[in-house]
Amino acid sequence: MLKRNPFRFLVALAAMVTLLTSPAHALVEININKGNVEPLPIAITDFLQGELGQKISDVVAADLKRSGLFAPIDKKAFIEKISNPDAAPRFEDWKVINAQALVTGRVTQEGDGRLKAEFRLWDSFAGQQMTGQQFFTQPENWRRVAHIIADAIYERITGEKGYFDTRIVYVAESGPKTARKRQLAIMDQDGFNARAVTNSNDIVLTPRFSPNKQEITYMSFEGNEPRVYLLQLETGQREVVGNFPGMTFAPRFSPDGQRVIMSLQQDGNANIYTMDLRSRTTTRLTSTAAIDTSPSYSPDGSQIVFESDRGGRQQLYVMSAGGGGQNRISFGDGSYSTPVWSPRGDLIAFTKQSGGKFSIGVMKPDGSGERILTTGFHNEGPTWAPNGRVLMFFRQNAGAGGPQLYSIDLTGYNEQLIQTQGFASDPAWSPLLE
Repeated sequence: MLKRNPFRFLVALAAMVTLLTSPAHALVEININKGNVEPLPIAITDFLQGELGQKISDVVAADLKRSGLFAPIDKKAFIEKISNPDAAPRFEDWKVINAQALVTGRVTQEGDGRLKAEFRLWDSFAGQQMTGQQFFTQPENWRRVAHIIADAIYERITGEKGYFDTRIVYVAESGPKTARKRQLAIMDQDGFNARAVTNSNDIVLTPRFSPNKQEITYMSFEGNEPRVYLLQLETGQREVVGNFPGMTFAPRFSPDGQRVIMSLQQDGNANIYTMDLRSRTTTRLTSTAAIDTSPSYSPDGSQIVFESDRGGRQQLYVMSAGGGGQNRISFGDGSYSTPVWSPRGDLIAFTKQSGGKFSIGVMKPDGSGERILTTGFHNEGPTWAPNGRVLMFFRQNAGAGGPQLYSIDLTGYNEQLIQTQGFASDPAWSPLLE
């Protein structure tokens, strides 16, 4: 199994250097806090040797392009043919085609059958190597190696963690609308390596990732009884968290993974509860004659955002982790739902219904700075990439047979369809893999 642990997986090249500046030229960088950023021209050469090296470089290029921050240059424009990725390239050849950054690499097979992949990132205009790394893994993990390389390039140039070596769990939908089959499925963040993780005909809803493990909670109506399950993705082991007849959505984990938070409906209203996963004891946090639902923790675990119709229609509220200080934060036209706190702690994503349309937007935790990122016939269910820079959600267009997954970054300009086999809804983004 491929690991990020530096002692078991990642080995820095002996020749690796990381230079922040040079006397002649500051090394290339992207300031992603400026808003709409012009994509950085980058040349990504085919990794030597053979077809697998080309496949890895193609995935790296696709990851970086999809972020909206990089513009990979057409390989037909390359002047220099890299024959030795250990040697410094002819920087003048890359400056001519405005390749502000250059990636070279090599893929070889070790005597024990393992794959060795290495890359170097160069600043063409400064004439400096920015970083270089090498990885050892089994050949079937080549796509993960490509995602990890893309993450390393993204982090070196933007100064922030990447999100390419991650997975998405979602509800895969198939069949006619009147008899739709729903299964949980998981795939890489780019839509590849999709596989089902449940195979029954029972309805499954709202999967949620643990913040620090490769496990999920989800809601199932197995045996016509609403239950919440905890599923270990690597082993397939499953256990019942509890039977909750009034559950409105599957629970979300606390940041430490020790508790889950949920909404339980009783006597026509719903309130927020937490459950300790070790003792299975529950604690009630709200007590109203309204519908309080969709709770989500702040990344430090000190606050909770949720939706409530206590004011007459669905709005967003924030309270302390213990239930105190419940304050409304949304005041725009329309209804607000499905709030999710950013992993960075700086924003809350939400679904907004107004004027007969559904929007995905973000606001600050105090309710200020509301921005709508995308609007359509039916958009819903945002989930954050682990770096807090990209959202995924599901959309159903008017007249369409079913929902599909989309991603969009915080500028609102870089919207991408995520290809899936069949219809897809309720995405949840994993932490970076380990």
